[in-house]
Amino acid sequence: MKVILLEGVKNVGEKGQIINAKDGYARNFLFPKNLAIEATEINLKNLENAKKKKEEKEKKIQEEAKALEEELLKKTIVIKTKTGENGRLFGSITTKEISDLLEKEHGILIDKKKFDLDEPIKSVGEYYVKIKLHPTVNAKLKVIVTENKR
Repeated sequence: MKVILLEGVKNVGEKGQIINAKDGYARNFLFPKNLAIEATEINLKNLENAKKKKEEKEKKIQEEAKALEEELLKKTIVIKTKTGENGRLFGSITTKEISDLLEKEHGILIDKKKFDLDEPIKSVGEYYVKIKLHPTVNAKLKVIVTENKR
């Protein structure tokens, strides 16, 4: 019997996959636990429509991420902080500080977990911070750290 899996089943298949299952296994295990439905013409069309909607939604999210990437390339964040000798900072600049300043100055809200610092920012200078906007889209944001003149 051909069935469409509604959930991933160990050693059987992934969600949305069409498999051949024995009649007893399908009727006594897969159907009662809502793990699968019978692969009728209507159900196959519904599966196809759901796949198309998911692809369109994913494409839209990716396009929005690319647009945000273009916008972030034009932005610069300037952080003024206390420094010690030779331009060394007391502590370091965190992704939360960068995220908060980006929201405050430019109105762009990005979660601090999406920022990727190669190494902590511990001195005055110019840095490029990677931001993971989407699995296929990474943006760069220019961050300038300056000494706060008393």
